Amino acid sequence: MALMSSRAKITRVLSSLTHKTPSFIYGSCSNGVTPDIRVRPLGGSGSFSSSASAVAPLDSEVFGSRLWGLKDYEDYRRALYGGMTHKALLVDAVGTLVVPSQPMAQIYRQIGEKYGVEYSEAEILNRYRRAYEQPWGRSRLRYVNDGRPFWQYIVSSSTGCSDSQYFEELYNYYTTEKAWHLCDPDAEKVFKALRKAGVKLAIVSNFDTRLRPLLRALNCDQWFDAVAVSAEVAAEKPNPTIFLKACELLGVKPEDAIHVGDDRRNDIWGARDAGCDAWLWGSDVQSFEEWLIFAAMKISNGLLQYQCIVYVYLLMLHWYMDTICQNLTWFFVFCDWGTWQDI
Repeated sequence: MALMSSRAKITRVLSSLTHKTPSFIYGSCSNGVTPDIRVRPLGGSGSFSSSASAVAPLDSEVFGSRLWGLKDYEDYRRALYGGMTHKALLVDAVGTLVVPSQPMAQIYRQIGEKYGVEYSEAEILNRYRRAYEQPWGRSRLRYVNDGRPFWQYIVSSSTGCSDSQYFEELYNYYTTEKAWHLCDPDAEKVFKALRKAGVKLAIVSNFDTRLRPLLRALNCDQWFDAVAVSAEVAAEKPNPTIFLKACELLGVKPEDAIHVGDDRRNDIWGARDAGCDAWLWGSDVQSFEEWLIFAAMKISNGLLQYQCIVYVYLLMLHWYMDTICQNLTWFFVFCDWGTWQDI
């Protein structure tokens, strides 16, 4: 497995280094009691829910390919800003840095059973989608302060239960480390290497005020120099304001920052509207290690470039060592088989 993982990683890195295309297609992602991430066909998991602002991709993709033609996105940015340097990394929270540990509908159902919730997980998910797609009329923002009014509406609409104790238990569950885990287990070592090399890091997320305690619970709050939360900034992605606020907190210009997120509309288009570079998580890059390799030559720090080159060589060495060990294993198995045949 280690051999296959290393080989796949190197293949993705080399292919992406030779050809990299920008992302154009709409999608959306936002967070609260449970994340609002695009639906993904993962064997009926139900971990994800659709968003009100998702748009069919086909027309946008065709338009994007015609618009850019032979002039790729990086050439366009160079024309606007000159040389490309990455002095700061902005990271989306839910769907990029962290993901739910269990499907949303499963948690709503499990916690809700003792409060009389009778809907199945499929029914809860469908009702959640319908509720989230409705306009939120109390504010132009879904996540104001702690986001309780919005999430009370979502929970009661999804489950048919308006019990305040049920809501509080569910609401507090999504502030604990039990509810989430890191999307990339190697994120910590990458972020520490970036900070050591002088690259500034920030979270940019559509979330309520529970995000900071959640980051502390996951022991990853110290990885970042700043956190831009929509509930505090009073602007939600794809509004460029939240990206500009993150850059302001870091003390960098937007054109010197790159944002990584899993949503084409909120993360990619929003960041680019603010003047930042942007890469789509799960498409442009599959891990923060890959991002480190891709961005090495664009980061204005010679030490980090050297570290990234060393990392690639170490990755390849790991691949070769796995290959040698695997071949030796088969050799000894064959020798043992031959010995057994002689007996």
